[in-house]
Amino acid sequence: MPSSRTGRPPVQRAARPAPPRTARDNPLRHLRTRARKAWDRPLTAYYLILGGSMLITVLGLVMVYSASQITALQLSLPGSFFFRKQFLAALIGGALLFAASRMPVRLHRALAYPILAAAVFSMALVQVPGIGMSVNGNRNWISLGGSFQIQPSEFGKLALVLWGADLIARKQDRKLLTQWKHMLVPLVPVAFLLLGLIMLGGDMGTAIILTAILFGLLWLAGAPTRLFAGVLSVAALIGVILIRTSPNRMARLACIGATEPKAGAADCWQAVHGIYALASGGIFGSGLGASVEKWGQLPEAHTDFIFAITGEELGLAGTLSVLALFAALGYAGIRVAGRTEDPFVRYAAGGVTTWIIAQAVINIGAVLGLLPIAGVPLPLFSYGGSALLPTMFAIGLLIAFARDEPGARAALAMRQPRFGRKRAAGSRAERVPRRWNTMRRRAPVARSSGER
Repeated sequence: MPSSRTGRPPVQRAARPAPPRTARDNPLRHLRTRARKAWDRPLTAYYLILGGSMLITVLGLVMVYSASQITALQLSLPGSFFFRKQFLAALIGGALLFAASRMPVRLHRALAYPILAAAVFSMALVQVPGIGMSVNGNRNWISLGGSFQIQPSEFGKLALVLWGADLIARKQDRKLLTQWKHMLVPLVPVAFLLLGLIMLGGDMGTAIILTAILFGLLWLAGAPTRLFAGVLSVAALIGVILIRTSPNRMARLACIGATEPKAGAADCWQAVHGIYALASGGIFGSGLGASVEKWGQLPEAHTDFIFAITGEELGLAGTLSVLALFAALGYAGIRVAGRTEDPFVRYAAGGVTTWIIAQAVINIGAVLGLLPIAGVPLPLFSYGGSALLPTMFAIGLLIAFARDEPGARAALAMRQPRFGRKRAAGSRAERVPRRWNTMRRRAPVARSSGER
């Protein structure tokens, strides 16, 4: 054994144990931890709803301008004709969104019955000769003069959400939802009244969305399985009868999964060319404005099939971005409905989320050839002011509900204005560094800014 300079044997030192690896030593775990903390912030739903809806609307305006130019020129109209109308509708819808986001919950509940009465009256007015108009075989429009038209059935969706949420919330407060008759009456009869007025005009797509909203409200209200299955069976039976008695609907059903046009009543021209547009886009698309299918090959390129033009011009990256925005919007709506203690907010947020996501799934599924073409627009994205206005008001509802959460309300109250008011020089707010804290781990000292 070697000896040291002093002649003594060297001391054998025990090896120190390696320090435990923390989240900072693992970049992936650290990133996941930070993402989880950011996801749990009380304002996450607020920013997802506001940012996601604005991005979808802006991207929709761009795609409406690109997809509608050729159609406008074929009708001897300026190339930006449809874009200008959609932009005007977006401005009005933005004002409705802002107003709805600032309204208190009690005012939303007070508007439920007037909106329902106005929707029923206008939907009945459509059937009056000389007032109602037929577009693409569906009599669901009222002319406002010139090129402006309105589709009252779109406002029927908003009416059912608000009125149904208020009705179920009041019955829950009185503990009446344990009885099946209070669960169904008058919610189901009024919903069937709206469905009947819609089907008088032949609009099967809007009727499907309204049925989805009804089932969403019943599910949120805790309807028993037998009751839920019974209502679903009746609706399915009525749907089968309506489809079997209409050659047009049978032809649309036969075009599911079609890859080439057919001869006969079910020519599947629109469905097939929608697939062609998506297939020719590739990963990053042919470029904005460079679509080929919009040159008369694909009908309704700027309305029901705008998702196909998006896939052709922006590619798989563009379509996945749209899907991600709708997924974020749906998650935020479910989060708002799940975290609130107010029954009306829960039912209204769930109804709006069901409406938007169901309509997006039906539209995109039809473009992909997975569902029959129902003739419903992509929410916030397709051309159509009648669909855009009530949808943006509904988004304002979600924003108001997200702002009204206890944690979000406290976080918004802590925020300091970035412009306008000057802070005192040398104040404590300037000396304390700015940090990002969750509501559950807020330091006791004052901060210049709170939750973001």
